[in-house]
Amino acid sequence: MWRYTLKRMLVAVPMLLGISLLTFVLMRVTPGNYLDTIRMDPQFSKETIRHYEQLYQLDKPLAQQYIRWIYNLLHFELGYSFHYNVPVHKIIGERVWNTFVLSLSAFLFTWCIAIPLGIGAALNRNRPVDRAVQFFSYIALSFPGFFLAMIFLFWASQTGILPLGGMHSPDYDRLGMGGKIVDLLKHLVIPTRALSVGSIAALQRLMRGNMLEVLGQRYILTARAKGLPEGRVVYHHALRNAVNPLITLLGYEFSSLLSGAALIEIICSWPGLGSLMLTAVRSKDVYLVMASMLMGSILFMVGNLLADIALAKVDPRIRYD
Repeated sequence: MWRYTLKRMLVAVPMLLGISLLTFVLMRVTPGNYLDTIRMDPQFSKETIRHYEQLYQLDKPLAQQYIRWIYNLLHFELGYSFHYNVPVHKIIGERVWNTFVLSLSAFLFTWCIAIPLGIGAALNRNRPVDRAVQFFSYIALSFPGFFLAMIFLFWASQTGILPLGGMHSPDYDRLGMGGKIVDLLKHLVIPTRALSVGSIAALQRLMRGNMLEVLGQRYILTARAKGLPEGRVVYHHALRNAVNPLITLLGYEFSSLLSGAALIEIICSWPGLGSLMLTAVRSKDVYLVMASMLMGSILFMVGNLLADIALAKVDPRIRYD
């Protein structure tokens, strides 16, 4: 397993370089740059603009700019943000954590709801419980996450039960530790639900199908013929094999939440990578865009690697050579 993990990490290096190069080229081939917004401001002189070009190395050839960024990256420097006027790593550090908190919350909520729903639907096949779960799943799959976020925000504005956006309340710093946790959880409710509804519907359908397939296997019939309790048959023998295909999806599910959280973050004013990326792209902040894409790609690859490792731990038949 250690050899496989090391191999995956080595393979990830050229992939990350390719992603960063593609991001850099796409940002550069589009018209304009950050200094174009400054040139329209009469308060900035030509000497000041020329100074910024030299400071940010925007007067150098594109290949030299990219090589210089890679050189700085090897020294753990992500560059300088033009828009925020601070080093990129200071902004990315905060925003990556915020996105991770939201994605982890949606991930845990999705799996804790979808797996029991799928098991219950499979055990009550074609009964009213199963039909109700499948009916609501079809409805949930029909609503985009951003539309659900707007509905939830409208409901919160009418009831006043939940905050209307952001990550913290204005008096967050004056709260105690327990108050801060409660405040964060309240702000997590709307974006978490908006991200999770569609995922819950899809995941429970997969869980239901896997459980029905496993429950029809001969070894399940043998276990029941031996007189084993139904709970042991379902949760020890059947569930362990039915959940294996879902573990493969675990990394992709977590990664898709990281990427899908961008639009939800913008709608719910959540200070994560999504809103940061939008601001960076609109202001042509090249190094901030590249760093954001790099962080998102790393989280994506780590999620897939953890899914493969978890699958090998759960299923002893799987070995990575």
